[in-house]
Amino acid sequence: MMQFDDKEKIKATLLYHLRRKKVIGGVHTHFDTLKRGFPSHLGKDVDKVAKELIKRGLIITKPTSYGLQVSLNKEKLKEIEEFILRVLGINL
Repeated sequence: MMQFDDKEKIKATLLYHLRRKKVIGGVHTHFDTLKRGFPSHLGKDVDKVAKELIKRGLIITKPTSYGLQVSLNKEKLKEIEEFILRVLGINL
């Protein structure tokens, strides 16, 4: 079986958390909540990975007066779910 590096696992886990909580399209969560559920020493990695997912368009941002809000791009939901299945083996 293929082994994925930690970065891919963080990416998939992050997407999975958002997907499970249905943070899609018009539903947002604060950027800082993305780190929840990860060990504290991974905080910087989670930030980096989240910014990468934003660049790739899998996560969309919504700047607000009280900070940056994020949600999954509903246009790319199929791609996101396939990625989660490939890396984590979780079928949604």
